[in-house]
Amino acid sequence: MFPKVPDQHKAGQPLIPNGLGVFYVLFTTVYLFSVYFIGVDRAANGVSASLTLAACILFGGFMGLLDDWMDLKWRYKAFMPLIAALPLIHFALGNPLTRTSISLPIVGLIQFGDAYYFLIIPLIVMIVTNTVNQLGGLNGLETVCPAIVLIGLTALSSQLFQLLMLGPLILWVILLVLNIQGKIFVGNTGSFAIGMTIASFAVITDLKSSLLISILPYVFNSVLILSAILFLKKRASLSFDGKRLVSDHKRSLATLIAYKRPLTERKLVTIISFLFVFFTLLAVFVEFF
Repeated sequence: MFPKVPDQHKAGQPLIPNGLGVFYVLFTTVYLFSVYFIGVDRAANGVSASLTLAACILFGGFMGLLDDWMDLKWRYKAFMPLIAALPLIHFALGNPLTRTSISLPIVGLIQFGDAYYFLIIPLIVMIVTNTVNQLGGLNGLETVCPAIVLIGLTALSSQLFQLLMLGPLILWVILLVLNIQGKIFVGNTGSFAIGMTIASFAVITDLKSSLLISILPYVFNSVLILSAILFLKKRASLSFDGKRLVSDHKRSLATLIAYKRPLTERKLVTIISFLFVFFTLLAVFVEFF
């Protein structure tokens, strides 16, 4: 049913089903609509958190599906998430509790006013979705890291929002286990959908500061990748000798860690995952203290 792609970091490059992130999109959409229709999430002022989140995830999954089918160029992928910001803008405008400011450590409170709706929300969606999508290529990397960020944000949210994330997180963890074992790839469908989930959930729950701290490894990885492409005209890549991965350059987070230091795929993914654990815990600490 699903196209198979070679697992380039396994001996013999076995063919693995790709694009199974579509199950996350379908299940999450049905789950969120069900939460709304049973009356758990009541719409206020014409806006609903569950329906807004479902709309954003649907578009994220559709965008990823297009990329899996057509291999979209980055100039299109970079700006397409802006369309998914429209439901979030509508939600924020209709929610009287929306704060148009962001509080950052050291910097303090930054007030954006109306620019928050039409500039900051689209930027959050565009940056988070694309940076999440750019960190991948290794078994578990596309699933473990966003799960860590999302679990952190969920833990900081209210009981209602925790309920909204319960179903999506359970399904994503199932995909995560299969992905770590090298049995499936979630594909761009999954990475775009989970990136959209993180961005949308942070905006809806007003956890923007926690989001910015949690995704610092994503941002750092994207800065390295884009700098190498713009200034060196070269892309990041890992060499595989049949057992371990190594790199002779520093053009991404993975190649920086594996620079002249051979590591197994599992160990490299574990190191990167612990970076996300550290920054997510830091975000939780900052939120509480």
